[in-house]
Amino acid sequence: MRDVDIRPARPDEFPVLQAVEVASGEPFREFGLPDIADDDPMPLDTLRRLHVWVAADPRPVAWIAAEPVDGYAHVEQVSVHPGHARQGIGARLLDHVEGWAAANGLRGLTLTTFRDIPWNAPYYVRLGFEEVTELSPGLRAIMDAEDARGLERSKRVCLRRVPRTGV
Repeated sequence: MRDVDIRPARPDEFPVLQAVEVASGEPFREFGLPDIADDDPMPLDTLRRLHVWVAADPRPVAWIAAEPVDGYAHVEQVSVHPGHARQGIGARLLDHVEGWAAANGLRGLTLTTFRDIPWNAPYYVRLGFEEVTELSPGLRAIMDAEDARGLERSKRVCLRRVPRTGV
């Protein structure tokens, strides 16, 4: 596992985070999703309202953004630069947010992702996430907003991870 420093993002780093997000979208092309690869990165005003952490080496190479939704920390975005992928950085970021969630009285993590892309739902399931079959009002609103943006609901899934007790 690569040694990186995980810390809160600084506002002056947000343009770098957008560049990491754009780079991390490129692999979607080979799965027939060029619209995802060509999608605009998260807007700066959205980054400013979320809780955002970076994995830095010393410059950000990955990042994660979350916000509370219905008692969970909902992960809005995880982006790892392809040059730093498959090194455990995304998993470390998720663990970090899980710790933040617990410290803030939240019950775990939720996220939405592509059902069949190997580094999406199958990856998160390996990290202990499970499919949410009954959506809370906040998760339903997130899925509806994604659908309105053109993310086909049948290709998406909502996942949840709760901390294991006694570990």
